[in-house]
Amino acid sequence: MDIIFINQFKLNTIIGIHDWERQQPQPVILDIEIGCSIKTAVQSDRIEDCIDYFAVCEHIKILADKHHFQLVESLVEAISQIILNDFGAQQVKIKLSKPNAVQEAQGVGVIIERTRKDKQ
Repeated sequence: MDIIFINQFKLNTIIGIHDWERQQPQPVILDIEIGCSIKTAVQSDRIEDCIDYFAVCEHIKILADKHHFQLVESLVEAISQIILNDFGAQQVKIKLSKPNAVQEAQGVGVIIERTRKDKQ
C-alpha cells in the first residue's frame, strides 16, 4: 500500500467543550497518512487517477468551517470518513493536535486509524 501524506496542516475552527473555546476559532494541526494505490496514477500521470491532496485539504477546510465540534475526537472521525468515503482511500491515519488546549503542553489531541473494512 502506498501513502499520500499531509503534514502540519493548520486549521482554525471553533472546537471545544468550554464556553471560552467556543467564542473564537482555535488552531488545530493535522498530520494525515492516506493509504491507497498510486500505480494507475504513476502510469497515467493524471491527478484523476490518484487522491488529490489539495482537494482533501479543501474538503477538510469546508468541514471545519461548517461544523463546530465539541470534541477533537468527533472532528478527526469526520475527517477520516471524508477521506475514506469521498476519496476512496483504503485506510487513513490522522493525528490531530490542539496546541492551545493545555497551557503546560505544546499540544494535546488524538491519533486514529481507520480502514474501509471498519465501515462494514
